[in-house]
Amino acid sequence: MLEAIKRLLSGQATGQAARPQPDRAGESDEQRLRIAACAVLLEIAHADGEFTTEERAHIEAALVRHFDLSTTDARELMALAEERRRGAVDLYQFTSLLTAGYDEGQRLLLAELLWRVVYADGKLSQHEDYLMRRLAHLLDLRPGYLAVARNRAVPSPPESPPASS
Repeated sequence: MLEAIKRLLSGQATGQAARPQPDRAGESDEQRLRIAACAVLLEIAHADGEFTTEERAHIEAALVRHFDLSTTDARELMALAEERRRGAVDLYQFTSLLTAGYDEGQRLLLAELLWRVVYADGKLSQHEDYLMRRLAHLLDLRPGYLAVARNRAVPSPPESPPASS
């Protein structure tokens, strides 16, 4: 964040127009999108307070399949995304990249992957349900798309969220 402010101020001070630059040591736009997608997947995995082996396996398999990565590269991406996720103030820094860089179909696929991670442990917690709704909004998914993604991921959900008191 401080680096971004420094770049902005230095660009203004020299009269240069601000232009998008790779974040952190020359990362490409594609790499930044991968990190953002992985960070969001990790966030939903941690939403219920535990990160299970099943959730880890689902995320790793999704990275291998959708980003055409080796298992080793997927694990490295997960480690980097986890570091960024822990250092993030909120999810907007990730979802804004994804909304700008992914078309609607790609964001719908991401929502489907998120649901698969949610149900990897066989249950839906209130925290996961809330976060999925929040992510749908942040990812600018049309009304009803969250349900479509859920139905694609899990044709008949195993368990509904507990009722609020």
